[in-house]
Amino acid sequence: MASAGILLFVFTVSYITGSKAFVTVQCKPETTVQYGQKSLLECVVTTKQEATDLQIRVVTWKKEGVDDALLVFNRGKTTHMPGYSFAEPSWNDRNMNVSLLITNNAALQDEGVYTCVVMTYMGSASNRTSLKVTAKYRVPTIKAIPESINRNTEGTLVCTSDGGYPEGQLRWFDQDGMEWTKSAKMEVQKTENGLSHLTSRLTLLQGSIFSQYTCVVFNASGEKVDETIFVVPEPRKSPVPVPGGTDPTSKIVAPVVVIGSLIVGLLLAVLLYRKRTQQARRHSAAPLMSDHHVPRDESDAEEGDYQDTDKECHNSLA
Repeated sequence: MASAGILLFVFTVSYITGSKAFVTVQCKPETTVQYGQKSLLECVVTTKQEATDLQIRVVTWKKEGVDDALLVFNRGKTTHMPGYSFAEPSWNDRNMNVSLLITNNAALQDEGVYTCVVMTYMGSASNRTSLKVTAKYRVPTIKAIPESINRNTEGTLVCTSDGGYPEGQLRWFDQDGMEWTKSAKMEVQKTENGLSHLTSRLTLLQGSIFSQYTCVVFNASGEKVDETIFVVPEPRKSPVPVPGGTDPTSKIVAPVVVIGSLIVGLLLAVLLYRKRTQQARRHSAAPLMSDHHVPRDESDAEEGDYQDTDKECHNSLA
């Protein structure tokens, strides 16, 4: 009720003294702020040259659609709702900068028209300013349905981007820059915080699929925000038959078989050589083990003769 009485008094004084226009309030017509950041509504009090040593008696900030005043300065005391204050912390009644600082992170409900009313001993004035909130869309993502899509199959590309405000748009382009947005279907959903979630589906028909597609997200002003490129995979090539019916794998298997055969043959040869060497050693050592060795063949007989000759030589020396 107190704020309503102040406003009524301010407007009454404005009506009485408005013709003199010693005091004016100049505000920036429009302010745009990013979602989640602080907002500043700029307004300053100006006077004519005749008005010197001006002192402010009342300052009131209100927002359309909100009954209570956001900030009130009256009789040297400032009261305000949480999240609102003068832009200058050390503000006093001699300071002509009456800008409003919204210290809360900007949300969509902060959008709207704000009114600043100022009353001085020389008269009163008011002005309006608007606040707009924007949010940047995230980098779009593209998903293929089915995931195994290639240039010889049909499928759908789904592009999504969210976190933006106001409502934006998703557009499609091929590798040559030709636009295919008219062939796509876009949906817009609102999230809990009021931001937009964009989804666009582009259907690809077999035989008319390009090598790559680009999904671009634009904001409400038509400005490009970001993009993502999707490269359509080439179809898998089937094995090329080798002339003569030879399987390509045989080119690998055949050398392996040959090398394996050589290794086995070499091992067998080594084993056979070792076996024959051992047999030869046993034959050469047999005459030394017995004096009554019976020759089995002509070579053994010759060895016996040599042994008798050795014995005779030994006896004669004895």
